[in-house]
Amino acid sequence: MGDCCWHGTITSTRKPANKINQSQYPWSQNVVSIGLLKIVKGRWACLPLAFRFYPMKKTIDAGNVQINNKTLPFRTKFEQAVEMLSQIADAFRDTPLLIVTDSWFGNDGLFKPMRRNHQRGRQKKYGRKLGCATTLAKQVKRRATTYSVNLYGKQREIVAYNKIVMPKTLKCAVRVVWVYRKSQWVALFSTDLDLSVVQIVEYYGARWNIESGFKEIKQEIGSSKSQTWNPHAVTNHLNFCMMATTVTWVYADHLDHTPKRCYAVNKRKHFAFSDVRKLITQAALGKDFVTLCPKPHKPKQNAFIRAWLRMVA
Repeated sequence: MGDCCWHGTITSTRKPANKINQSQYPWSQNVVSIGLLKIVKGRWACLPLAFRFYPMKKTIDAGNVQINNKTLPFRTKFEQAVEMLSQIADAFRDTPLLIVTDSWFGNDGLFKPMRRNHQRGRQKKYGRKLGCATTLAKQVKRRATTYSVNLYGKQREIVAYNKIVMPKTLKCAVRVVWVYRKSQWVALFSTDLDLSVVQIVEYYGARWNIESGFKEIKQEIGSSKSQTWNPHAVTNHLNFCMMATTVTWVYADHLDHTPKRCYAVNKRKHFAFSDVRKLITQAALGKDFVTLCPKPHKPKQNAFIRAWLRMVA
């Protein structure tokens, strides 16, 4: 499976035309998606794994989301994320999943349904109250230590402190990491107690690639350019876009060398998704590609018609 999974929401609004016969499927680019965070040639990349459409409840209640004249039931983002993650977990039973989320997804609405074994019997003893994250951040700051982490493409020095606590909301032990900056701090937590401070911070930094992955699917591959309104056509189009994104990163991972960045950007040294697409294009236009995928036999054409077609083109 790799290191970890991510999930989030990809949205691209497009209002349908105000016509009597307009489509009842206007939510083609509003989906909840999960994918694989993987280091490819020294940089984090997102490989889409699955998605579910997310029409809003008010849209469903208005009867504006229908397939085969049937209104779909409303399902929350949590319910759809849990379903997809559970399917991935069933497919890879011997591989533990590490789920990376932002603060919206990272709460009991996601974790509680994912727990299959609930402890029964007397309530757990939590011990003395430690206070909120803000109170603890002030208390433990003087005990913070300097760590070297690979964050946002660079090796950086950070000041952090970690502590294992038992929050009542999650009802399980978590490792909390406070990362201190000049004038503020951020608290990260993980239910995987085996993760080190460096790993937790680096995984959190890789979370930004969720947004980059959405951009790659929507703009680089072109999922938001779809003009189809048929439910099956929209689903197929998005499936192909996500598959193309994953195949592109798999191709990059199997290259013998690290791709070079074509366009210089300040403070960015790693290659971009578009650089890999360019390499694929060059390989497709090479002579070896014709050997693997020979061109179909061309029928004979009249010389005059061939010349006329060239002028038109």
